Amino acid sequence: MPRTALATAALLLAATLSQAQTPAAPAAAASAPAAARPPVDPTAPKPFLEVIRGAKEQPGLFPIWRKDDKVWIEIPKEALNKPFLFSVNAANSIGERGLYASEMLGDDLAEWRRVGNHVQLIALNMKFRADNDIARLAVAQAFSPSLIAGGPMASAEHPDRKSVLVDASGFLLGDIPGLSTRLEQVYRLPYAPDRGNSFIEATRADAQLTTLTARMHFATPRIPAPPLVPAPVPVPTPPQATPDPRSMFFSLVYNFRALPEAPAAVRMADPRLGHFAESYTNLSDDLKVNPRVHLIARWRLEKKDPAAALSEPVQPIVYWLDKNIPAKYRESVKAGVLEWNKAFEKIGFKDAVVAKQQPDDADWDNMDAGHASIRWFTGADVGFAQGPSTRDPRTGEILDADIRMSDVFGRGSRRLASDDVLGLHSHEPASSVSAWGSDRSQQLLAEQSCSYAAEQGRELGFALDLLALRDGMDMNGPEAEALAQAVIKDTIMHEVGHTLGLKHNFKASTTVTQAQLRDKAWTEAHGISNSVMDYNAYNLPLKGEARATLTNTTLGAYDYWAIEYAYKTFPAGQEAAELARIAARSTEPQLAFGDDFDQGVGGPYDGFDPRANQFDLGDDPLAYAKRRLKLSQELWDRVQARPAAVGDDPLRNRRSIAAAFRQLDMSATTVSKYVGGLLAERVVPGVTTGPAFKPVDNAQQREALRFIASGLLASDSFRFKPEFLVTQTLDYNEWERGLPMSIPDGVAALQGRVLDRLMSPATARRLIEQSAYLPESQRKAAVSLGEVYGTLQGAIFSELKTGADIDRMRRSLQREYVRRLQAQLNRAANGAAVYADAFSMARWHATQLARDLRAASAKPGLSIETRAHLAETLDLLDSMLKATLTRS
Repeated sequence: MPRTALATAALLLAATLSQAQTPAAPAAAASAPAAARPPVDPTAPKPFLEVIRGAKEQPGLFPIWRKDDKVWIEIPKEALNKPFLFSVNAANSIGERGLYASEMLGDDLAEWRRVGNHVQLIALNMKFRADNDIARLAVAQAFSPSLIAGGPMASAEHPDRKSVLVDASGFLLGDIPGLSTRLEQVYRLPYAPDRGNSFIEATRADAQLTTLTARMHFATPRIPAPPLVPAPVPVPTPPQATPDPRSMFFSLVYNFRALPEAPAAVRMADPRLGHFAESYTNLSDDLKVNPRVHLIARWRLEKKDPAAALSEPVQPIVYWLDKNIPAKYRESVKAGVLEWNKAFEKIGFKDAVVAKQQPDDADWDNMDAGHASIRWFTGADVGFAQGPSTRDPRTGEILDADIRMSDVFGRGSRRLASDDVLGLHSHEPASSVSAWGSDRSQQLLAEQSCSYAAEQGRELGFALDLLALRDGMDMNGPEAEALAQAVIKDTIMHEVGHTLGLKHNFKASTTVTQAQLRDKAWTEAHGISNSVMDYNAYNLPLKGEARATLTNTTLGAYDYWAIEYAYKTFPAGQEAAELARIAARSTEPQLAFGDDFDQGVGGPYDGFDPRANQFDLGDDPLAYAKRRLKLSQELWDRVQARPAAVGDDPLRNRRSIAAAFRQLDMSATTVSKYVGGLLAERVVPGVTTGPAFKPVDNAQQREALRFIASGLLASDSFRFKPEFLVTQTLDYNEWERGLPMSIPDGVAALQGRVLDRLMSPATARRLIEQSAYLPESQRKAAVSLGEVYGTLQGAIFSELKTGADIDRMRRSLQREYVRRLQAQLNRAANGAAVYADAFSMARWHATQLARDLRAASAKPGLSIETRAHLAETLDLLDSMLKATLTRS
């Protein structure tokens, strides 16, 4: 058939079919033209009811719809552009290097926004705020919010409710908390979320909270081969705790929580007490010198009967004890929680804090934002506890808290150290880097950093070793178990204090006298410190002394004071005056306060007040450091006399010796703070009087220097019997647990810590400047930088005058001293960090040392090792002194 005939036949067939399928038009409309149908938009969302057909609803703040493996979140129209609290917690993790279960990862004030057929989850910018509309408009124009997640609507509007659906997997299976950054920080490998093998594993919803748990798979395509030549900087190993280091799973709990309809009353922070704060910049007033605002973090606590002297709260602070806490420790954990009721009763609240046990058959996870909890977790290299919280950024009101506590005490009470699992090194929480969140989120993560449980576990090991060898305490007996239970209560008190809004207080232990610490009746009634928020050491007696209470057992005076300031209620119009009255008590000796920055966090904030320390005890930290050396030496003597027993761990003695070195590491920091130290008081201009800074007494500075020279830098402090050292074996089943024990290496690390502190630019600066704080008549008697260098150099190189041989430990110490002298003479590296006076003082002592080395090298009878060491050191000094100086 010709082409034209085929075309004509096709047209006739189409017209016939069209007429057959189209109903006849009414007669009245026969002459009207047919209306054109709008084309179907293939990108338009499907009807709401069609999407959820066959799905099951979980009603709540944001209803959840589930069908097979599909999960949708329903967003009501009235919820758009309305703030709520969005938070992420890690219920499951990988168990090593700071990546552990039960972690609160951060939160943001967030809201849903709709842009056409697209929905965004937006983190609001709470760093900058304003109180009036004009300033608020300027702030909104100046500072951007952030996108948490976004995606197309999964449905058109509901025909009645006008709500829309979003695909939960599309929103939540990305890397919202920035775990890929943390993994890269730890392993230096490019891990990324694998959406194809991730899924929503659990959901819950109620009127105030919607929670979805995502099972997230992170992977890297390959593990690179190790370099052929060792890298100059050690490269971290791939994951050790997973079956395949390329693959790992996390369970992330995403919480959408309604904010309180009525914001809580705010309370301003006072620097004389230590409360966590919700901090922001208020740009309403351009005349304020510092526009920063600090609202203390606290739970909403209101009396049922405001007129009663003692009343139950409208809503108590409830902590759920997770079902994973071992049954034998639950009562100690509960006791640590309820101890805080003593402080609340003082200010009129009965049973303000409640502890409830999660049933063992419970099917809900208290990592959601609706349950404050205490959870027990394990890890390959773990030993710490944390007490973080989430709060309403508008007011500082604490809304949720999840304390996580590792099993270090269960293992520690039987002397199983963290290196007994997979042979890994101990790590603290890796919360310093996160790709998610504003400075506020970073601040909340920083607040989680608390190594008290880790250090307490190590302190417990030292105490049990000493008591077992001195008094015959059975490591697995009831006395050791009771001590472990007491330490659990102490640690829980500390972490609950954090979740009530309290910072560390590293001065509290120095407000108890030495006499009180030795009084058993006093310590049983009052504890061994004036705050559970300090890192409190064990009250171990010296050999021959009577034993008082070993651990902290109850709240101290500071804890009562801090709770009073944060939570006491006042009659209308009286709050400001009453808070001022409470804060004015800061000058009372028992209420001394110093936080992490007072203690020292590194860099320029190295901690210069010797009263602010971790794990010191009593009103004389220097005296406590001396006791620590005696206790360590006693343990070393007893360990060397301890006979081996069948079934002993091969590294048992090594751990005991290392525990004593850890004691001295902490003492080294404490004692070194005295030299060039300043006593700091928290002066508030116009409110408090007296000096903000005062140099440490000259006699104490010189006493600290003498102890350093004669104790910590003396080889005689670290003598071990050769017949003991040769018997210390390896673990031949697990070679990765270490090579033969090296006492000189342990000594070198300890002494290096002392030199780092005493020869630092910050210490030099304080020694040079401290005379400016003294009256003219006292300046000549002040400890000078020259005196400190002269004392150190004389003690470290004492053999140059006596003509004695120099043993290995002393040679190592001398090299470390000269290395630091060399660093001080390198102006190109130090720049303005070192004063010219410090540079000239270092050069002067280097010149004097070179002269003494030449004289000593000429003395007869020296060993070849000593001669070689003297020649090498002299050559290094000569090279340093001949180097071209950069004059400025």
